[in-house]
Amino acid sequence: MGFLRRNQDAAGTRYQMREKIFAIGDDFWIDTDDERHAFKVNGKALRIRSTFILENPSGDELFKLQEKKLRVRDTMQLEHDGKTVATIKKALVSPLRERFHIELADGHELNAKGNIVDHEYKIERDGNQVAEISKRWFRVRETYGIEVAPGEDAGLILAAAICIDEMARH
Repeated sequence: MGFLRRNQDAAGTRYQMREKIFAIGDDFWIDTDDERHAFKVNGKALRIRSTFILENPSGDELFKLQEKKLRVRDTMQLEHDGKTVATIKKALVSPLRERFHIELADGHELNAKGNIVDHEYKIERDGNQVAEISKRWFRVRETYGIEVAPGEDAGLILAAAICIDEMARH
């Protein structure tokens, strides 16, 4: 099942995500295209704000994803070892398609744009694609894929995509 065949020249790693599963208290696995568990998402129950923990297969915490309340626009932060490594914000003005800005702690910025709700969008850095999110790659309903370019921090990209999905649902 899983992934459709793709061009063998594609160099990125694809991950499989289940759609509409980001509920507080839910835990789920993010798998690779060869069906290996790559990351676990732990949805923290009984919290006032949306909180998820991205873990490696051994259970080590990689990122804490947390909604920031009382903001003009939707915002979530990614933390690693108690320090904010990225802030994801929904763009205030989006004429045709939704856009999100991912501000990294090192001063760089990523942008997600496209059809966010239907999981057909790209994440770019300085106009260069670092990830693509698409439902086209799957035969399984309510599943979408995230292809992360070589050399990119897959955990960071996947954590940002989870935040974007969570904010797009509200």
